[in-house]
Amino acid sequence: MATLLPVSFKMAVPKEKDFMPLLASCRILVVGAGGIGCELLKNLVLTGFEDIEVIDLDTIDVSNLNRQFLFQKCHVGRSKAEVAKESALRFNPKAKIVAHHDSVLKPKYGVPFFKEFTMVMNALDNQAARNHVNRLCLASDVPLVESGTAGYLGQVTVIKKGLTECYECQPKAAQKTYPGCTIRNTPSEPIHCIVWAKHLFNQLFGEADPDEDVSPDSADPELVGQAGKSALDSSEAQSKASTTQDNESASNGNVLRVSTRAWASSHDYCPKRSPFLETSMFTTSFGFRLPSLTILKLFTKLFSEDILYLLSMEKLWENRRRPTPLTWEEAGTIDEEKEAENDKGGIADQRLWSVKECQEIFSSAVHIIRKRLTGEVTELVWDKDDESSMDFVCACANLRAHIFGIQRKTRFDVKSMAGNIIPAIATTNAVIAGLIVLEGLKVLAGEFGAARTTYLNRRPNPRRRLLVPCALDPPRPQCLVCAPRPRLALKLPVALTSVGALKDKVLRGALAMAAPDVEVVDGKGTILISSEEGETQENNGKMLKEFNIVDGTQLNCDDFLQNYNILVDIIDCDQLKDGAEFEVIGDPEQLKKEQEEQAKEQDKKEEEQTSSSSTSAATAAASLLPPTVVEDDDDLVCLDDVIVKKRKVEEGEEREEEPPLKKARSGGKTEEEEEIMVLE
Repeated sequence: MATLLPVSFKMAVPKEKDFMPLLASCRILVVGAGGIGCELLKNLVLTGFEDIEVIDLDTIDVSNLNRQFLFQKCHVGRSKAEVAKESALRFNPKAKIVAHHDSVLKPKYGVPFFKEFTMVMNALDNQAARNHVNRLCLASDVPLVESGTAGYLGQVTVIKKGLTECYECQPKAAQKTYPGCTIRNTPSEPIHCIVWAKHLFNQLFGEADPDEDVSPDSADPELVGQAGKSALDSSEAQSKASTTQDNESASNGNVLRVSTRAWASSHDYCPKRSPFLETSMFTTSFGFRLPSLTILKLFTKLFSEDILYLLSMEKLWENRRRPTPLTWEEAGTIDEEKEAENDKGGIADQRLWSVKECQEIFSSAVHIIRKRLTGEVTELVWDKDDESSMDFVCACANLRAHIFGIQRKTRFDVKSMAGNIIPAIATTNAVIAGLIVLEGLKVLAGEFGAARTTYLNRRPNPRRRLLVPCALDPPRPQCLVCAPRPRLALKLPVALTSVGALKDKVLRGALAMAAPDVEVVDGKGTILISSEEGETQENNGKMLKEFNIVDGTQLNCDDFLQNYNILVDIIDCDQLKDGAEFEVIGDPEQLKKEQEEQAKEQDKKEEEQTSSSSTSAATAAASLLPPTVVEDDDDLVCLDDVIVKKRKVEEGEEREEEPPLKKARSGGKTEEEEEIMVLE
């Protein structure tokens, strides 16, 4: 195993007698008290930092205890920030630590709050909060040490306004999303079934989103045909447990989709249940366990009748494997002997459930979760750490996977995929937390030229190094955040996009704004969106076209909380790639250049095609002439194309080679000579 050797700082660090008072007097803000945050707080107080504030919204869960060593079992349920403060003070009782059990996104933690600190150190685990802190540090001109881990990978970098790239200079990969029709109609991977199961939880117990409805998608009449009739006829022939109105009702020959929430409500699936439904399972005289009426109807609808409906869409299955409907009785006996061979040993969460187990766990989970819905609590939020909620999603996902012939997953795998979890490694957090403090010392000494972006790799590179330091890049001129005048082009259909969608999906979602205000640049000062509560609420349901927003209209978007402003150029487009609702393109001027280059390339291709046609005609004519003898041309020289690739290191990317050596920013030493760490 590679061993870290003592680190040597080859930079102009103040003498110890001058530096230690500086450590004690500077004010540090730590955002996040989780895996990295715990290690970071410990390192800070042991290094000599004494004035620290830490902010974290989370509470301690049992699953945190294997890697967040400032917490113990007795702390479960308490604030992470508060307990981290108490534990860190034991290392250095002289330190002054203020804990905030709160969200950094709240307005009170704005620019004035950030200006109180000498430096900010991020130990966050989500992109939205990172974007927010990045903008506040830029607005308040406070140095930021950014960090992150993903399994065995990690990185640390320094962000300083005007000197380095900000966190948003390089586009980050968007969270993977899947088309709704794939989730509802044609899943082909385990993740499709898991997403469907999470949507089902929200439809039955949480805040129902129409875009997440799990009912078969019948929006295309040509695709559906007589789907409703054939599905219902088949359903009636196979089961008497539900009526022919469970999936859809016919009206004037049209198919009307009924949402899952509406269906559940129509079958008394609500907090007020009859005494008969209080028992999840009951046993018949011959020993076969049956579910309650509601759970039986729910199971039949989800795993039998909805599948029959999908099968009636013949065109869907011309080039796909057809799913197999699953009834309650079949689930209890299918492949029973084969499933019995499944290993019963090992860790419970890593054992694959049989179909019968999925059926029983589904019934039990529905019964438990349903009891939580009371007169006061009408909506639940899915939580990967809640046992019943996790059981429900795992059971539903595996039942659906079985129906579609997709590999089933263990509860451990489903939890990782459903919660977008990359297993956290305690040693990775420890290494990254140490690097944060090292970079913080450089910032405190004013040595930004010596600061580095350091990557922790999964395995040593060809030079046998796990830690690879790279010089910081300057700000990107086209950045939508730290550029002097940020500007972007936004493609969307103005006649179909509402003001509410612009606010929630574009401004708050894609652009990570916290409190957006939008003014139409029309010379009239039309306010489209206001951050003041209720001021423009009536606009949310109106389409952009109703405000005379057309192709070429400009919107001035401002966020007072982040001190962030950007000019948005609207491009009216009815059809976007992959059915997307909108597309953020970037700098309109850059877009124009790209369009001009594309037009030139197209013209060039057309010229080449015309030239090729002329050459072909000439060749055909020449073939009619007598052949001639041509001497060999020895003067032709072929050169292989040389492809020069610039290696750009991005977050989370595995690196196999060392970046090329460069001259340091100060002095004549190479970056190799200024290494801050050595491994063997």
